[in-house]
Amino acid sequence: MRVSTRGDYASRALLSLALGPDLSTPTSVRDLAQRTGLPQPYLEQILLSLKGVGLVRSKRGVGGGYVLARSAEQITLAEIVAAVDGPIVAGDFGEPHKDGACDHEGQFVLLGVRADVGNHMREHLSSFTLADMVDQARGVRQVKKTHSA
Repeated sequence: MRVSTRGDYASRALLSLALGPDLSTPTSVRDLAQRTGLPQPYLEQILLSLKGVGLVRSKRGVGGGYVLARSAEQITLAEIVAAVDGPIVAGDFGEPHKDGACDHEGQFVLLGVRADVGNHMREHLSSFTLADMVDQARGVRQVKKTHSA
């Protein structure tokens, strides 16, 4: 799996919101773009996607901007990535035994392995919350590692 630029930017934007000093005060797109170094027009599109799935809320007008829609403990990295990239899968290979996906010799074995890899990626990304990343960014907790390189 490769996290797209949209997935990366969405993760960075929500982490920046979660790291903010006052989580109840909206952060403008302009300020968020400056804090994260992300291009503002692209960030606006991403925030609209995140709003559409209920990860952020917005306030219009003076003093407006975006806030997290739920606590950082309730938002996972998997949710953020899936919100802007779609379902987390290990490629676009189809599901075993569906729509003729197993028409070729041994294909079902490969499709089964790829489906399993996608499930592991989804589970792994689901094990990280924004709160975990905030703690790691602030040095409160070390980066969680589940395997060695």
